[in-house]
Amino acid sequence: MARCTAPVHGHRTASGRAACPACGGSGGYRGYGGYGSYSSPSYSPSRSSVGGSGSSARPKWSRAGSSVAYTTAEVRALTPIRENVERRAPLPDVRDVFLCHAWDDRTGAAKDLHDLLESRGVSVWFSEKDVALGTPLLREIDRGLAKSRVGIVLVTPALLRRLRGEGIADKELSALLARDLLVPIVHGTTYDALREVSPLLGSRSGLSTAEDTMANVAAKLAELVAL
Repeated sequence: MARCTAPVHGHRTASGRAACPACGGSGGYRGYGGYGSYSSPSYSPSRSSVGGSGSSARPKWSRAGSSVAYTTAEVRALTPIRENVERRAPLPDVRDVFLCHAWDDRTGAAKDLHDLLESRGVSVWFSEKDVALGTPLLREIDRGLAKSRVGIVLVTPALLRRLRGEGIADKELSALLARDLLVPIVHGTTYDALREVSPLLGSRSGLSTAEDTMANVAAKLAELVAL
């Protein structure tokens, strides 16, 4: 009986399959070890021309001619969020984004992200401007969450400290996790560090400023919520 040469020579090309005494002319690659036939992915990744090397993909919500580059992992992570954004589109008086952050970041990274988003036309619920002096903070947070299409959590070393202490940020995060409309933005820390503090939040895929600039993260979020 003719023996398949795939374990030695591989069948990476049509000519390789044709040259194999066992598989030549059989039509379609069955795979080593009896696995099913190979099928192409639903989208074809290419090498990214923006922001260095790595596979990239164009999400369906990205505008024609947009220069914003996404990895295939980001497209997978953001697609369910986009679907929820579209479902919530008819709701009246809704902000695009609820920004959850640590108190210590209110004049730093959180303010930077807020300003970048608003410069791109994104309406942001931000406690520094949306909670009036003397009003109950938790009540205003509840209203902000109910009136936002999507929540983003700015994960910083300061937020991780706050989560360990179960402060206001922890209450916001619990509400966001319950709504399943959450995009983590990891900044100045890692997903490994996040998983040690909040395995549930750490299991969510999102964006990271270790792989992109804050400005590009804001650009991706702006496209995500644009209707």
